[in-house]
Amino acid sequence: MSTKDLQQAADSAENDGAREVREREVTASDARALAEASRIAEDQRPSFAKGIYMGSYNLDLIRPHQRDPEEDIRARGFLDQLTAYCATLDGELIERTGAIPDEYLRGLAELGVFGMKIPRKYSGLGLSLLSYGRALMVLSSVHPSLGALTSAHLSIGVPEPVKVFGTEEQKEEYLPRCAGGAISAFLLTEPDVGSDPARMRATAVPSEDGSEYVLDGVKLWTTNGVIAELVVVMAAVPPHGTEKGGVSAFVVEMDIPGITVENRNNFMGLRGIENGVTRLRGVRVPSANRLGREGQGLKIALTTLNTGRLSIPAMCAASGKWSLKIARGWTGAREQWGRPIWQHEAVGKKVAFIAATAFAVESVFELSAEMADAGTKDIRIEAALAKLWASEMAFRIGDELVQIRGGRGFETASSLAARGERAVAAEQQLRDLRINRVFEGSTEIMHLLIARDAVDAHLKAAGDLAVAGSSLSSKVQSAVKASGFYGRWLPTLAAGRGSVPTAYAEFGPLSGHLRYADRASRRLARSTFYGMARWQAGLEHHQVFLGRIVDIGAELFAMSAVCMRAETMRGKDPQEGAAAYELAGAFCAQSRVRIDTLFDDLWRNSDAEDRRLAKGVLGDRYTWLEAGVLDQSEGTGPWISETANGTVAGENLHRRYR
Repeated sequence: MSTKDLQQAADSAENDGAREVREREVTASDARALAEASRIAEDQRPSFAKGIYMGSYNLDLIRPHQRDPEEDIRARGFLDQLTAYCATLDGELIERTGAIPDEYLRGLAELGVFGMKIPRKYSGLGLSLLSYGRALMVLSSVHPSLGALTSAHLSIGVPEPVKVFGTEEQKEEYLPRCAGGAISAFLLTEPDVGSDPARMRATAVPSEDGSEYVLDGVKLWTTNGVIAELVVVMAAVPPHGTEKGGVSAFVVEMDIPGITVENRNNFMGLRGIENGVTRLRGVRVPSANRLGREGQGLKIALTTLNTGRLSIPAMCAASGKWSLKIARGWTGAREQWGRPIWQHEAVGKKVAFIAATAFAVESVFELSAEMADAGTKDIRIEAALAKLWASEMAFRIGDELVQIRGGRGFETASSLAARGERAVAAEQQLRDLRINRVFEGSTEIMHLLIARDAVDAHLKAAGDLAVAGSSLSSKVQSAVKASGFYGRWLPTLAAGRGSVPTAYAEFGPLSGHLRYADRASRRLARSTFYGMARWQAGLEHHQVFLGRIVDIGAELFAMSAVCMRAETMRGKDPQEGAAAYELAGAFCAQSRVRIDTLFDDLWRNSDAEDRRLAKGVLGDRYTWLEAGVLDQSEGTGPWISETANGTVAGENLHRRYR
């Protein structure tokens, strides 16, 4: 029998359960039910950010906590070594060749970079999230691909889910390997599956004796997948026997038969990222490699992302710092019309925005990381807000830097160097920053995830009022229940500490901004209630409204973070603290303008017209508008295909850097 015949025989013998998983119709209610079932169980710990959305602005929840002095000492020593080593690396080499040299990776492994978050018990460095984030800032300042590789390995790759959900045997087997430099990856996304895991087609079929699973499927955008030694694969287990199955997580060795990396993807930024298309065909994985229970995969993914998302604001903080340095140097040296360009108000305002926002992005990261390290608060919303807000604001900073630099901002660093000027990679930074608004949950998805947690109390109170298709009798019963909740809650929004002129006096000149944040929190809660009352079960379809609600809360969170950081810095160093107060004050003034605009946009907008126009566009009403240009998109295939574009037939592109 030929190889082709054997393959055809194997394909025809595919497990019926796996075929059913791949071919089933997925409805909106299916997707919603899976998303709800995968949500992390309610956390009884307090949440500062959740309070913002409910009109309960409790600044005491973000007061600094006592850090471990021994960890701080170890972290400082490591960061000094890392900084010294990274100073020897050439980021332009990574940009030019599109790859991180193997010797760079070996050097990082020797320093312990790939074990930064892994406990010392398992041969890691056991660093806090705050110290880990500061290390990512150093790495990404060489080239963002280094930060992306490290983050994909430690934040969402094998170490984090094994550390949180693995058995002791799994921890002892995999964590020391990862700490020693065995790079890992996380395989979730598929060609037709992004943020809707109910449509997942990859399958994991259990064997008759239950000793192993057979994995089949295609995974897209597998960061580190091209060089990974270990990966976590999410795959749907079909119902079997008395088990319901469901999306489950598996640790998989990349050198076992059946795994091929069929394409190394290339992007507008992150030129050195090792990202590919991974195909699994008949991959046999021992049952001992499953993490958690069957059907627990999405909860594992969400829990991993909860703190894993904090790597993005850390790297965004690094870009903000670099942008400020470049903006200060350039606008101070460049002269137009007889004076430095920063003295022209139009440019000076951009410099002020970069400085204030860079301070705020770092403040948001540090606050979120410190809260995660303390472990005494529920920081699901804080971590998500930090990722969402930092990625958006860092991109704005990068865009403003390009504008300030003018033609030199659009020119590549290598071109600048070739004609004797300083090689400032402003355009590269903008390209590299763009993906952060998509990584680990796009801005639009983050809006929905945060909104779901932010309005959780309302959904519980409203009951069937917030469920489409509920019967009239059930809605009447829910209305009675809701009236009790809102009867108690709404009066608390009438007035609060922010209405007292002397409130937050310990923050000196920042007290007025905190009183504003207090009042805005209650206004935000009232606005959310008005939306619930107006649309009830239809609220979920008003995603732009919910996005604005989330963005207001994000700005209030950032205002709180900068004020708390400035006060903390003043307590340690009065001179530096005074400068921090100036940065915080400027940021709060800028943020308040954005917040007031968002509040106005809640009720005065073009949302209805935009929905109608989008419907017309997809109804082919305006195809005439597309005439007069050429479409040179390569190929004639479908927009989305389970067989990845660019597949290199018969060639496995997977490689080991070691």
